[in-house]
Amino acid sequence: MSEKDHYRPTADEISQEITAGKRRRTFFRTLRSTAFAMLSVAAVAILIATQLLPTLRIFGSSMSPTLEEGEIVVAVKTSKFKTGDIAAFYYNNKLLVKRVICGPGEWFNLQEDGTVYVNGIRLEEPYLTEKHMGSCDLELPYQVPEQQYFMIGDDRESSVDSRLKQVGCIPEEQIVGKIFFRIWPLSAFGKVS
Repeated sequence: MSEKDHYRPTADEISQEITAGKRRRTFFRTLRSTAFAMLSVAAVAILIATQLLPTLRIFGSSMSPTLEEGEIVVAVKTSKFKTGDIAAFYYNNKLLVKRVICGPGEWFNLQEDGTVYVNGIRLEEPYLTEKHMGSCDLELPYQVPEQQYFMIGDDRESSVDSRLKQVGCIPEEQIVGKIFFRIWPLSAFGKVS
């Protein structure tokens, strides 16, 4: 018989082998729990991003100068909107962003010079750089139907919005949320108003 056939491990070798096995089991347990934790965090982040705080990228210039193309904003899910809020909504399977001008049951009127009136009161619009009537094919004054909102882009000359019958007022159930924060570009990071 050879020496290999009679080899018996020493107590130290057995102890080292047991320790190495424990380390492997601990490593894989830690790896598994870390992967589970990361997947859980990712699932919660996705849930928050889609259900509570949708993140949107701005396309087009209809909200210029308030929001510019390429900016990334965060919206908060809500069903309460007031004049001046910026909201995102679905229109023809596209996500649009416009400013709430008036709500359910309110009267909208627009003068030739671009001055807006809500319920007969001139609307102060400090966010505009230029007033413009833009495209409007509504019979004015116009009353907003119940459970709908009248929305217009800040670039009044180029925005396609509630002033056109083809778009009309936006039903509450199509509104994704109120835009409240800009996260990109970093130079413009902060609250949106």
